[in-house]
Amino acid sequence: MKVLVATDKPFAKVAVDGIRKIVEGSGNELCLLEKYTTPEELYAAVVDVDAMIVRSDKVTKEVIDAAKQLKIVVRAGAGYDNLDLAACTQRGIVAMNTPGQNSNAVAELALGMMVYMARNTFQPGTGSELKGKKLGIHAYGNVGRLVAGIAKGFGMEVFAFDPFVPADTISKDGVKVVNTVEELYSSCHYVSLHIPANAQTKGSIGQALLSQMPKGGCLVNTARKEVINEAELLLILEERPDLKYATDIAADNQAVLNEKFGTRVFATSKKMGAETAEANINAGLASANQIVKFFQTGDKTFQVNK
Repeated sequence: MKVLVATDKPFAKVAVDGIRKIVEGSGNELCLLEKYTTPEELYAAVVDVDAMIVRSDKVTKEVIDAAKQLKIVVRAGAGYDNLDLAACTQRGIVAMNTPGQNSNAVAELALGMMVYMARNTFQPGTGSELKGKKLGIHAYGNVGRLVAGIAKGFGMEVFAFDPFVPADTISKDGVKVVNTVEELYSSCHYVSLHIPANAQTKGSIGQALLSQMPKGGCLVNTARKEVINEAELLLILEERPDLKYATDIAADNQAVLNEKFGTRVFATSKKMGAETAEANINAGLASANQIVKFFQTGDKTFQVNK
């Protein structure tokens, strides 16, 4: 089988070497497409491949149509909104992600952002401490659990809302369960977002929820830009000069937010939650292992287009 690693932003060399060892060690062929600049380059590269590993690269319907032999595509990371799942399903292609491989990197970034905002973005002046503050975790998945553990080390009081996770699973971690998303936002000084972007969540974080946050509240978004109602975010920041917003995914109106609110808002220049050497390697190797298992045994454990 021929496996393509298609990355406009390449994996680290050590990750590529590890992927090669796994793929070729199992009797398959590996080819690389790195730092490509046009969709046409990707279309040409996928023509005769059986499997593909991508990072944030767009696997569109056009890519799927060009990949006549493709059987499996793996997104090296947790989010998979860069994969056209409908096109994959229509062609009978298995689409996977690698949940958990980037989780610690994202969790550490979330707490780092909290410290940064609490200390006035490291500008002169009196800041505040995280110890004793209430942290609400919106979605208690892989990242949410790690955020909770790190936050407890800071001495924060941790709450979580996730209707898809049993309450006893959350409470066993020493985290307090809240029954509604409104209760989470109204109770917590900090809220850390970890929800996926889907039909139910897109634009769901807006004025109604943020207006309920306690005085001095701060929302930290290391999830997806699409879950924020950006127009309403601007309005609530205008109405509530005590609120802050930090994000790993710059808003479409980020320039306006920066101009209006200064150090009350912060956005990384590009999405960097998974940008650690460790996460880079972990996700790449997991992708290769999942492809090998799929070809050897038909394993579809991490399929996302069921």
